Amino acid sequence: MGSPVRVLHAVVNMNRGGAETLIMNLYRHLDRSAVQFDFLTSYEGEFDEEIVSLGGRVHRLPALKEVGHFQYLKAVNDFFERNKNYAIVHAHMDRMSGHILSSAKRHHIPIRIAHSHSTLSEGHLAIRSYKWYAGQKIRRAATDRFACSQTAGSWLFGRSVNFKRINNSIDSESFKYCPDKRMSVRKEFGLLEDQFVLGHVGRFSHPKNHTFLIHMFLKVVSHIPQARLLLVGEGPLRENIMSLVKRLKLEEHIVFLGKRADISDLLTGCDAFVFPSLYEGLPVSLVEAQASGLPCLVSDHVTHEIDIGAGLIQFLTLRDSEQWVKSLVALERNRPKRQSQHECVIEKGFNIIETSTALQSFYLKRLKEVNHDKTDGLHANL
Repeated sequence: MGSPVRVLHAVVNMNRGGAETLIMNLYRHLDRSAVQFDFLTSYEGEFDEEIVSLGGRVHRLPALKEVGHFQYLKAVNDFFERNKNYAIVHAHMDRMSGHILSSAKRHHIPIRIAHSHSTLSEGHLAIRSYKWYAGQKIRRAATDRFACSQTAGSWLFGRSVNFKRINNSIDSESFKYCPDKRMSVRKEFGLLEDQFVLGHVGRFSHPKNHTFLIHMFLKVVSHIPQARLLLVGEGPLRENIMSLVKRLKLEEHIVFLGKRADISDLLTGCDAFVFPSLYEGLPVSLVEAQASGLPCLVSDHVTHEIDIGAGLIQFLTLRDSEQWVKSLVALERNRPKRQSQHECVIEKGFNIIETSTALQSFYLKRLKEVNHDKTDGLHANL
């Protein structure tokens, strides 16, 4: 058997964000004798070591914000000049993917995929304007377009542009509810079995809306004094949120867990999942929470495509935090029996095995099409 097809994934870094977690889930479950993943990044990531152990390569570019526009573009072009072996580039940098794919096109890489994971650009006006400029290159440079949801695809590519939906899938088996794990998690954090515990997984950044979450939780505590909130994640606003928690005297009620690899266990230990994001593509953490059987209170700014049909999602407005409080108080008083939703995950197409198989087939089919076109072109010139 020949060498595997090497697909180059362009990301900022390979930390435990939603898109990065999806990529790693795909990577772990595909046939790596047929397809291998390599990565083009600007920063070290938590998954780098695992990538290498699975046979992947991690390439490093300088960060645009550190070297500036022209030096960054030069570095991208120099990379593709040195690495002519790739036939597939799969970019996950939203509008910034335009720079990567444009350079890949210039260096005659035949398959260039833009993958949308969001519905808005972060940053102030100047940054968003620059990202818009970079995003204009996608229309001319991408040969294929993927998105995690209809909203995410329409945002990056336009409403009239066709794209392929790739679900933010998970290993649903690992998120099955387990009473023994629940007891273990509660013991680890000194939580009583009857305490009402909320969970949230998300980077401490503007879109995740932690300020709303903390102020809303303060009201919950006034109704449920023993309530606790577990916050998983890191990010630039973590110190600000910790200061807010201290100012509101909620230190005994809120636990900052940082980055964790045991999300499935932590979800098992919770009673509800809260997700008040200002915008999202299609969050993996909500698929995971539903798979674990957790009731989820979700901002109505999040696409309804995230609902796997298990009756666990309530979409609530961010204009009225009292709705969130009332719903959580009602959940605490009438806690539903916890059941895993493995079957719903599979039925809705969020199971990683099917998604990774489909993506692998796409890569190999597209590569075969490209090679066939090259052969036809060669024969036509003879």
